[in-house]
Amino acid sequence: MRRKREDRKAYDGINNVFNFGYYVLKCHVHKALIKAKLEPYLGFLHALKDSTPSLVCDFMEPYRYLIDDLLVEPCQKYKKKDFVAVTDFMMNLRMGKKIHLWEYETNELADALAELFNRTVSIPRIRHEFKQTIDTLISEEAVLFAKSLQEKKIIWVPRLANV
Repeated sequence: MRRKREDRKAYDGINNVFNFGYYVLKCHVHKALIKAKLEPYLGFLHALKDSTPSLVCDFMEPYRYLIDDLLVEPCQKYKKKDFVAVTDFMMNLRMGKKIHLWEYETNELADALAELFNRTVSIPRIRHEFKQTIDTLISEEAVLFAKSLQEKKIIWVPRLANV
C-alpha cells in the first residue's frame, strides 16, 4: 500500500530537506518584507490560516526555484542512513516521530543555503552597481513591490536571478 504524504508530520526525510530550504527562504523573504514596511500577513494568493504570513508565502513563490535547483542533486545522493528518526513534540504537544538529516548533513545543507543567498547575480541594483547578492535582490524586490502598491500599479514583475 502506498503511503500518503502527511502535511504536519515529518515522515518523509527528503520532503523535510526541502521544507528546511523553504523555511530559510521564508526567513529571508519575511525580513525583506518587514524592511520594505509591508505587512507580511496581508497576502493575495495564499489564504490566511494558522497564523501563517500569507504575503511571505506569496512573495516566496518566484524564488522557490532557487531552493529546488540547489536541493535536487544532493537529495538524489541521500541514502536511508543519512536520516535519523526521533521522537519529539509535534502539534498540540503530542509526541510524534520526525525524520530528518543527521546533524553533519544538516550543517552542510545550511552552509549551502547561506552560500546560495550570498551568490552574486548579474541584475543591476536599484541605485548603483551592476551585480548584487540574491539576498539583496529579494530585499530590493520587496521595496519595488511596495512602491508599486503605493503607486497603485496593477502589474509588478519581479526580476529573477539566473543561477
